[in-house]
Amino acid sequence: MKGLVLLLMVALGAIGVLGQSNSSAAEQVRLHSQRAHQLLTEKKPELAAKEFAAVIAVDPTNLDAQANLGVLLFFQRKYTVAEPHLRVAVDQQPDLAKIRALLGMCERRLGKADAARTDLEAVVAKLDDPGIKMEVGLELIEMDTASGDLAKAAAAVEVLKESAPTDPRVLYAAYRIYTDLAGEAMLGLSVAAPESGQMYQAMAHELVRQHDINGAIVDFRKALAINPNLPGIHYELAEALHASPDQKLHAEAESEYKLAVSANSSDEKAVTRLGDLAVDHGDLDAAANYYKKALALAPNDADALLGAARVFNERNDPASALPLLEQIVAADASNVQAHYRLSVVYRKLNRPADAKRELAEYQKYKDMKEKLRKIYKDLRLQDESDESMKESR
Repeated sequence: MKGLVLLLMVALGAIGVLGQSNSSAAEQVRLHSQRAHQLLTEKKPELAAKEFAAVIAVDPTNLDAQANLGVLLFFQRKYTVAEPHLRVAVDQQPDLAKIRALLGMCERRLGKADAARTDLEAVVAKLDDPGIKMEVGLELIEMDTASGDLAKAAAAVEVLKESAPTDPRVLYAAYRIYTDLAGEAMLGLSVAAPESGQMYQAMAHELVRQHDINGAIVDFRKALAINPNLPGIHYELAEALHASPDQKLHAEAESEYKLAVSANSSDEKAVTRLGDLAVDHGDLDAAANYYKKALALAPNDADALLGAARVFNERNDPASALPLLEQIVAADASNVQAHYRLSVVYRKLNRPADAKRELAEYQKYKDMKEKLRKIYKDLRLQDESDESMKESR
C-alpha cells in the first residue's frame, strides 16, 4: 500500500512538472488574468492586484494588466508604484481618457505638477463619466488657483457649474475663486487709480457688503462727484439710499432711480424700482406701466414679475398674478417672496392645499436664507478679528 501511494505521488509530481514545462507564457497570462478579473468581481482588489502583477511579470506589455494594476494601486493610494503602470498603459494607448486622468491625478500627488497639468488638460473634455470629469475639473481648478491663474480657474469652474450647478464642491470653489478675484481687482485698482471714481465706487460696494449703508452712500456720492458718467452709479446710489434707515436719505432714492433711467433707458432694474415706489405711493396705474416697460426689456426679471403680480393682487385679480409668480418659482425655487405671494394668491383662488404647500416652501427657504446670513455674519466677524490680530502683531 505504501509503495502504491509513493508511486502515485511520484506520478502526480511528474505530471505536474510535465504540465508546467509545457505551459506556454500565453497560458500563464490567460490564467492569471482570469483569476484577477474573477477576484475583482468578488471585490478582492488586493488579491486581484497580485494576479495582474503576475501577468506583467510574464508579459510586461500586457495593456489590460498594466492599466488595471495602476488603477488598483492608485485607489490604494500607492501613487509611487501606480504611476509607472498607468504611464505604460497610456503610452501604449493614448486615447484611454480615464486611465490618463488617473495618471494625471497620480502625478499631482507625487508633486509632478507640469506632467499632471498636461495629462489632465488633455482628457478633461473627452471624459464622458460625470464623476471622473468632476474630479479632473476640480484638480485643474486647484492647480490654477495654487499657481495664481485665477482667470483660468474661473473659466474652469464655470464649465463645472453648467453640469453640476448645485454641487457643494463646485460652489465652494466658485466662492473662493470669485472672492480672490475681487480682492485682486480691488488691490489693482487701489494701486493704479486710488482717487478715481471707480475706486470710491468699489469701496462703496464693499461697505454695502458690510452693511454700512450710510458709509456706502458717502462713497457713492464721492464717486459721482469725480465722474458723473460712471456706468450704473445712479442706480447703485439709489439702491443704497432706498436701503438707508434714515428717512431723509430714503426719500432721495426716487430721484436717483429716475436719473438712472435718464442715463440708460434700458436699465430695467431702475424702471422696476420706480414701479415699486409707485405701488408704495398707491399709484397702481403708474406702477403697472413701469413693470410693463421693465418686462419688455427683460421678460424674466424676477423683481419686475413680482411687482406686476403685486399690482394684480392689489387690484383683486389673483388669476392674473398666478402665472407671473409661477414663472418666478419655476426659474428659481428659492425665491422667498414669490412663494409667500403664491400662498396668498392660492388662498384667494380657494386652493388651500396649494396655499399650504407654498407657505411651507416660503418658510423653508426663509429659514435657509436666515441661516446663510448668520454664517456670512460670523465669517465677517471672524475676518475682522483676524485682521485685528494681524495689525496688533
